[in-house]
Amino acid sequence: MTSMKEIAAECGVSIATVSKALNGQKDIGEETRDRICRTAKALGYLPNAQARALKTNRTRSLGVLFFNEGFTHEYYALLLESFRMAAEEWGYDITFINGSQTGRENRSVLEHCLYRGFDGVVAVCMDFQDRQLVELLQSDLPVVTVDYVFNSRISVSSDNIGGIRRLLEYVYEKGHRKIAYIHGDMKKFPTRIRLTSFYRTAGELGLTVPDEYVREIPYRDPARAGEATRQLLDLKAPPTCILYPDDLACFGGMKRIMDMGLRIPEDISVAGFDGIPAARFVPPPLTTVMRNPQEIGRTAAEKLMLLIEDPRMTLIEPVTVRADLFPGETVAAPRWT
Repeated sequence: MTSMKEIAAECGVSIATVSKALNGQKDIGEETRDRICRTAKALGYLPNAQARALKTNRTRSLGVLFFNEGFTHEYYALLLESFRMAAEEWGYDITFINGSQTGRENRSVLEHCLYRGFDGVVAVCMDFQDRQLVELLQSDLPVVTVDYVFNSRISVSSDNIGGIRRLLEYVYEKGHRKIAYIHGDMKKFPTRIRLTSFYRTAGELGLTVPDEYVREIPYRDPARAGEATRQLLDLKAPPTCILYPDDLACFGGMKRIMDMGLRIPEDISVAGFDGIPAARFVPPPLTTVMRNPQEIGRTAAEKLMLLIEDPRMTLIEPVTVRADLFPGETVAAPRWT
């Protein structure tokens, strides 16, 4: 690697002059500065990031903590890409940390982050009850959480409450009164928020929701969604509309409905959640709640970088990004009640 000493020798100047030129100081001539910068570029000089970190107490490096699902889930993939782009615009590098692998290094998550020298960390798609993650969240390291509200931390979340409310109100306005809800894993924070919003909105609308209308499956599991759909439609008083935890699960439910010889939405209405691009192009286009992963990723990056660069002026608060209803064509007035 080229050093400032080699640049100084090539240009016939002192190392101090090279340092001033490369750091933008103004007490050297413009011609000398240009010559030094051109020489440094030609020789392939790169500033020593570790030395710069010692001087500024920052590495301009961020950690992105996630489990494997982060890259395979379209919503999180879009969110993480948006986070990366925003961070790079601010001059930060990012390192992805697979939360399921840090233990292999015999380090805790917090120890791993400190070892890497991160200025801050965003936690996405994690088990927020995990002891190691709680340790990280309780540390002095700047952390922003996504889709989870933790005391004394900035969080950026999709509007799970409003999204379910808008969806259930839309289905109600279409005339449905027998509405089932297949929700995701109850260990997930967004699930609990959505389920509470579902029951609260149903109560405000005067709907009665039988216990057998509410079922739990893993997220993004079309096969389990299909089986839960069959069980619902085999009830003596089956629902006229089924809500699913995500769009992929809804696709599984739709397949089972069609395998049973029923039509969507003529015989049974369905709706998803997430608003993945494919939902708008399947026949018929899916009624779903469209979350905004790009806005969530960008906001999480900006909040984290503000927390790092100006902590005294950065408000610690939960931030909610609106989720809008996409009406699609899979919800229609029920043929029977």
